Amino acid sequence: MDSTEPTETTLAFRGLESRASGRVHETADPTTVPDEEQARGLDPVYDYDSVDPEAVLGPSEGGPAGTGRGHWRFDALLPFPAEEALSAGEGATPLVPTERLADELDVDAVYVKDEGRNPTGTVFDRGLSVALTAVAGRAAAGADVEPLACASPGNAGQSMAAYAGRADLRSYAFVPSRCAFSNKAMTNVHGGDMRVVGGRFPDAAAAVDEQLETDYTDLAEFATPYRHDGVKTLAFELVVDLDGAPDVVVVPTGSGEVIAGVYKGFSELEQVGAIDAVPRLVAAQAAGCAPFVAAIERGLDEPEPWSTPDTICGELEIADPAGGAPAIEAVHGSGGTAVGVEDEDILASAVAVAQNEVMEMGVTGGAAPAGAWALAEDGFFDGDETVVLINSDAGLKTPDVLRSHLMGQGI
Repeated sequence: MDSTEPTETTLAFRGLESRASGRVHETADPTTVPDEEQARGLDPVYDYDSVDPEAVLGPSEGGPAGTGRGHWRFDALLPFPAEEALSAGEGATPLVPTERLADELDVDAVYVKDEGRNPTGTVFDRGLSVALTAVAGRAAAGADVEPLACASPGNAGQSMAAYAGRADLRSYAFVPSRCAFSNKAMTNVHGGDMRVVGGRFPDAAAAVDEQLETDYTDLAEFATPYRHDGVKTLAFELVVDLDGAPDVVVVPTGSGEVIAGVYKGFSELEQVGAIDAVPRLVAAQAAGCAPFVAAIERGLDEPEPWSTPDTICGELEIADPAGGAPAIEAVHGSGGTAVGVEDEDILASAVAVAQNEVMEMGVTGGAAPAGAWALAEDGFFDGDETVVLINSDAGLKTPDVLRSHLMGQGI
C-alpha cells in the first residue's frame, strides 16, 4: 500500500503506540509503522496533560449532552477533528433506566446503554466511523487503499460496508455461513461485496488472504488501530449522562474490541482528571465460547484459544480473540471480572428486556443482563452500585433466534 497520511489530526493526538515496544510513531498512518509492530497492535495515544476535561465532556455544539455531532463531539480525545469525520450520526445512544432490573439485582440503579440505536444497529459503528475517516483521508491524499476488507461474524462487516459506501470505496466482508441473514442482506444493500465462507469465524478470517489476490486495507478489529479507539466514546457518553462514572459496566465480549475500547475511554478520562476512578468492567461471554472467563480464572494475561466453540450467539463465538491481551488488561486494570452464561439464559434475558423495558435487545446484548444476574447470584454486588449493561446490537439483527427461543417454550 502507498503510505499517505490520513486527514488532519487533532491537537492532542501524538501518534500510534506499539503494544510490543512502547514506541510512539508520530503518524496517523499505520502502514508507515514496521510490519512486526503493526502485527502486535497499535494504539492511538494523546498528550493527556494538554487536554482540558471540559473540552472533552463539555456540551456539544447545537444543544446539551447527547445531541449535536454524535460521538464526534468528543474529538478533543479522538485522532481526527469532527469537521473532517466520516460520520452518520453514530453515538449519542440512549441510556435507559431500568428500575425493575435494579430491584432484581438488588443494586441502586441499572441502566442499559442501547447501542442498537447506531446507524447500522451496532456498537461497531463508533469504531468504523473513525477507521473509515482515516482510510478516506488517505484515499483523498492519493493513496491506493482499495479494496477494504474484514472478516466478521456479521455486524462489523455490515458496518464497514455502510461507511465504505459513504466514502465511495470498495469493501469485502468475509462472514461465516451461519452469519445472520440480516447482516448478509444489509451488507449488500449498503453496496459492499460479501463472501460467505463455510464453517465458523476462523474460516472466514482465513479466507481473506486466500481469496483476495491483491493488497487490501485490513479493517478487522485491532488490525486497524482506530476501531477500539472509536468505541471508547461509549465510556465518555456514560460519564456525561450519569454526571460521573458508573460503578460497574457489563460488556458482552467476543473479540475483546468493545471492552478494551470502553476501558481505554475510562482510563483516558481518569488521566485527564475527569473522573476519579475507572469502574469495574465485566466481560460477559457465552459459556460455550468463553476464553476470557477461562483466562481470568487461571490468572493469565492473554486467553488461550477455545478448542470447541459452541454457542448460538454468533457475535460472541470468537475462539481466539484478536483483542485478547487488551481485554484481559481491561478486566484486571479495572478490578473487574469475567462471567460465562448459557445460551438459554442469554436468550431469555434478551427477551425479558424486550418484554419489560420497551427495548429491542439483540442476542449479543442479552449476555449483559444474563451476566449481571449470574453475578448477583454469586454476591458480586454490594447493593449500592450504579450498573450499566451494554446492549451491543439491535434486536432486529437476530429476530429469528429470539423467536425460536419463544417457540421452544411453546409460545
